Amino acid sequence: MSQPAHPSAVLFAGEKPFPVIPACEHYAGSEKLMLKALALQGEMGPVFDATFDCEDGAPAGREREHAELAVRLLNGAENRHGRAGFRIHDPSHPHWRQDVDIMVGGAGRVAAYLTIPKVKSAREAAEVIEYAQAAAGRHAGGREIPVHVLIETHGALRDAFEIARLPWVQVLDFGLMDFVSAHHGAIPASAIETPGQFEHPLVVRAKTEIAAAALANGCVPSHNITQDIRDPEAARRDAGRARREFGYLRMWSIHPIQIRPIVEAMQPDFAEVRRGAEILLAARAAAWGPISHEGKLHDRASYRYYWELLQRARITGAALPPAAEAAFFAPA
Repeated sequence: MSQPAHPSAVLFAGEKPFPVIPACEHYAGSEKLMLKALALQGEMGPVFDATFDCEDGAPAGREREHAELAVRLLNGAENRHGRAGFRIHDPSHPHWRQDVDIMVGGAGRVAAYLTIPKVKSAREAAEVIEYAQAAAGRHAGGREIPVHVLIETHGALRDAFEIARLPWVQVLDFGLMDFVSAHHGAIPASAIETPGQFEHPLVVRAKTEIAAAALANGCVPSHNITQDIRDPEAARRDAGRARREFGYLRMWSIHPIQIRPIVEAMQPDFAEVRRGAEILLAARAAAWGPISHEGKLHDRASYRYYWELLQRARITGAALPPAAEAAFFAPA
């Protein structure tokens, strides 16, 4: 008797699967912090991504050395889970092509993603992506390295939908601090903090448009940092609001104490996960035809929702009901 079809085989026919990636992205700029991030991944598992910052983290005049450091660590034994990426210089910086050549050339087969900051238009983002794709073709066996694009300029916000449609783009990140700075004092500094960042109309507009553009084009919207690095509960509260009120599925961390609160705040509700597991198991038994569960009709539209929910729960480290774990995530 043939095995029941797996949801990944029946729910995305002809469509782009939505990325299932960790809900926290932790930035590290120095060798010490990069190694610490990888060590934390070793302890916690791949529930967060580590981004090696070769933009702000690179000392002036030592850009090449910093990029080469990132390559060594990406290729090193410390990168146990393969969930580390890198941020290059912005497209107006003279070293961005060098960053791509060094890091895609040296670590293109293992880098989880490439992040492009401060793009001013979709056309500019496309130029960098095409250059990176060519580098991957030469050095990484043609592997398609996912691209994350920071939306932090007026032009990038204007072109957010077009940027999200570009090939390779997996994540749209909101760069709150640069976005506020780009308003030349028209937005107060209080809008960088909480609660102002969730209340100022221009910031709310940006957050909403970025999330809508990302989700409409099969990309993950990633929320900005929490400045307060003393109180981990501040990051938890911000992550919770970003998830519930604005639809963000991922958030930056800038200090190790923020990682776990962000991951936990982004975890789906366990009651919903349990309900989703029951629905998917019943659907699997019905060969993915329509079913009734607790008096409500479900078909492939709701199956898709609950399948993505279970994947998000698992990648944030949440426990799944054992029957669902065995049916959908056990090794083949």
